[in-house]
Amino acid sequence: MELAYIPSPSRGVLYLGPVPLRGYAFCIIIGVFVAVWLGNKRWIARGGRAGTVADIAVWAVPFGLVGGRLYHVITDYELYFSEGRDWVDAFKIWEGGLGIWGAIALGALGAWIGCRRRGIPMPAYADAVAPGIALAQGIGRWGNWFNQELYGKATDLPWAVEITSSSDGRVPGTYHPTFLYESLWCIGVAVLVIWADRRFKLGHGRAFALYVAAYCAGRFWIEYMRVDEAHHILGLRLNNWTSLFVFLLAVLYIALSAKKRPGREAVVEPGVSDGSAEEDEKADGDDKAEGDDKAQGKDKAEAVGDEAESAEVKDEANDEAGSAKKS
Repeated sequence: MELAYIPSPSRGVLYLGPVPLRGYAFCIIIGVFVAVWLGNKRWIARGGRAGTVADIAVWAVPFGLVGGRLYHVITDYELYFSEGRDWVDAFKIWEGGLGIWGAIALGALGAWIGCRRRGIPMPAYADAVAPGIALAQGIGRWGNWFNQELYGKATDLPWAVEITSSSDGRVPGTYHPTFLYESLWCIGVAVLVIWADRRFKLGHGRAFALYVAAYCAGRFWIEYMRVDEAHHILGLRLNNWTSLFVFLLAVLYIALSAKKRPGREAVVEPGVSDGSAEEDEKADGDDKAEGDDKAQGKDKAEAVGDEAESAEVKDEANDEAGSAKKS
């Protein structure tokens, strides 16, 4: 008998009249807003303009949603194109099914288009939004809780999630809440990237690469716990191999980038200087003005001294002339 567990919602959609309000969609939308909000704060801190992150997100988010869905449909094609399945379901994104690998890949393409239109270096933008993306993933994973999907092996741990649905091959019971594990891991990744970026001044895409590497490390062991159907290669799930491959690429990029382009970008947006540079320029201006004032004061004092000395010489000359006249 289970003493405690995380209950699943009885349904993942509520209706406001004829309008369906789906928990999965809400989680995705909230995650996007959090990512844009945090990315905007980080972009401004790097010297960029307010609103630039949102403008580029207009390109990145739709591309990311399409890419995430494509990756899911391609890697789990039998769910939509095998016998007895309806291919139209492949377009029902609100029912769940987004692959992060496809979302990041096509989302990056959309961001690149937006950055190119604004003349902004893509790596700098990626660094600014990296921790926000991690938080968006953490929030988005709760959409799987609403849909009662992507859980792990059966367990009687106090934090097990209860699955009540029996559709699509589900077996009611209590299981490892892998959606929760991944959500917490993503929050930790966001904190790690923010700390490392402040500590080491990461630039040229290295903050984003750190996010990718850290996420892949967690996704590898979380994926290993899942029990839903998946393609296997040499005994490992497809997403395990993807995590390993992408992790190695991210680490390699960090190493090569740090050697080739150390430090971070001084200017991230055309026409906008880095905040610290503006402060230094202001300080230099103040010092220059103070130096000019001192120089002017010194010149004035010297002029007054010269004038006094001339007056004294003149008085002495007058006195000598008066003495000579009396003689």
